[in-house]
Amino acid sequence: MAAEELPSEFDVVILGTGLAESVVAAAFSRVGQRVLHLDRRSYYAANWASFTFNSLLTWIQQHHEEPQPEELHDWSSLLEEGEELIYLSNTDSTSVRNLQVFCFTSEEGEEAEAQSPDAPNTTEEVSAGDAVKETSETESADSKYEETNQKPEEEEEEEQASQTEGEEPEADQPTPTAAQSQSEPTKKKISYAQLVKEGRRFNIDLVSKLLYSRGSLVDLLIKSNVSRYAEFKNVTRILTYRHGQVEQVPCSRADVFASRQLSVVEKRKLMRYLTSCVEETEEQRAYNGRPYLEFLCDQQLGNNLQHFLLHSIAMVTEDTPTEEGLASTRHFLRCLGRYGNTPFLFPVYGLGEIPQCFCRMCAVFGGIYCLRHSVTCLLVEKETNRCKAVIDSRGQRISCSHFVVEDGFVGADRKRLATPTRFLSRAVLITDGSILPSNSDQQVSMITVPPVAAGCPTVKMVELCPSTMTCMPGTHLVHLTCQSVGSAFEDLSPVVTRMFRTPQSHDQEKNPSVLWCLYFNMADGSEVKGHDLPSNVFVTFGPDGALSHEHAVSQAELIFKKILPEEDFCPPAPNPEDIIYDGENTSTGGEEEQSLQTEE
Repeated sequence: MAAEELPSEFDVVILGTGLAESVVAAAFSRVGQRVLHLDRRSYYAANWASFTFNSLLTWIQQHHEEPQPEELHDWSSLLEEGEELIYLSNTDSTSVRNLQVFCFTSEEGEEAEAQSPDAPNTTEEVSAGDAVKETSETESADSKYEETNQKPEEEEEEEQASQTEGEEPEADQPTPTAAQSQSEPTKKKISYAQLVKEGRRFNIDLVSKLLYSRGSLVDLLIKSNVSRYAEFKNVTRILTYRHGQVEQVPCSRADVFASRQLSVVEKRKLMRYLTSCVEETEEQRAYNGRPYLEFLCDQQLGNNLQHFLLHSIAMVTEDTPTEEGLASTRHFLRCLGRYGNTPFLFPVYGLGEIPQCFCRMCAVFGGIYCLRHSVTCLLVEKETNRCKAVIDSRGQRISCSHFVVEDGFVGADRKRLATPTRFLSRAVLITDGSILPSNSDQQVSMITVPPVAAGCPTVKMVELCPSTMTCMPGTHLVHLTCQSVGSAFEDLSPVVTRMFRTPQSHDQEKNPSVLWCLYFNMADGSEVKGHDLPSNVFVTFGPDGALSHEHAVSQAELIFKKILPEEDFCPPAPNPEDIIYDGENTSTGGEEEQSLQTEE
């Protein structure tokens, strides 16, 4: 929508299209509020975004370039009596830092036009931009990104149509070619030119998370009916790294009894322990405040089971208090079996789809969207300390009752910095095979890697196969995340070197090769900071280091309830076929689980 066409008055103006902001926008629009949703970026989802390979190279190049300071306009002529201006930040350059790119595969390809001037195994700060230029002969990287996010809608409709014909969507068509796809990478190594050429087949997330099947985000997707805009795959296995090997963690009853790693005695002990965890007991309360590992040791479980329970089921550290470890274990167990044999789901086409789904719902109920459009300053009434209006990047004064803004757009002079910002370390790998090969090429895996040495962080790893529509056939996409100790490269490269084949690896011939990788640090959104802002301005924060989405959803609900405490948060949106005409009264009381489309 062109800036000249914007109405001059809204109930809520929102700046930023991350998950929390998108949920807030959908919630307000759904209950009839007039919503204007802006983002100065050229893409949706902010730090929650998913990029094609070529668009990711553009994003990398933009972060390597020095940000050009925008000219600060004097908007004092738009002030009315008793008002003052609060300027917002021009750039959000602090949330991502320390980007390093490495290419470990051959630059040569079948097409000469895709050659890159940089040699393999080097940090490609320049070649990232060159690669984008070479593949942008007819259109810009931004238009590519928009087209790839429109394309899934057509494909989703075809997939959904095929699923409604039968009751068993688990039968995946690519399964017969499992042996073929496993052997392809060994026959001919994929070159960098092929990655660039097939760049649109990738959907690479900036943040790595999973959906707990009974978590707040899945409940919200079902309740609001936003789930109809997306499709999900089950995470098929939980893995762990132990004694230099990747092992599968038995978590469901069927997995426990089918496991070859556990003895009969260990299987009985594990089942007994998992059953006892469901309800809180006096014995468990006696360990409150003491390490969870101590509690596990006193249960006489043995090293194998202690490792599985601590790192892969509870997903906590050795010094985590027992009450937190048990709460995490119970949540894991509650989520088992709702949609598959693990507690987790992953959205087809990547996590960037989820914010866009909520944006779509907001637009359906009248919300107005503008990308490459921003708010430069707030107009504040001095007497009441409330934001009366905002001035957009084209100088239009827009009145609003409330303003929601992403933390990165708040100026440093308005932040109460008590402690330095914490960061997350992220790595994205494109590999030529699975970290634990199996008979199926449909595996989506969650892997926990305990600290490789004292002082090192625990690493969470998610491995995605081509059927998630996040990578090209013959490759896997691997995401690694941990709390930052140093730079992302310093924190995560030791894990990559141990578990994958790179030029720095030793005796890793059986492991999958890393074709291309990216390291970067991202600000940890779990640190909620105070701000010196008007009372009707609400600040949201970016992704946190947890595996779940609880932090973003709780932020959105809290903001909504502060503004509209009497309204329902994201009430169900009707399906077109459920609309009742002529006073007809029908019931639509199906099972909630059926409204979330998953495929095995």
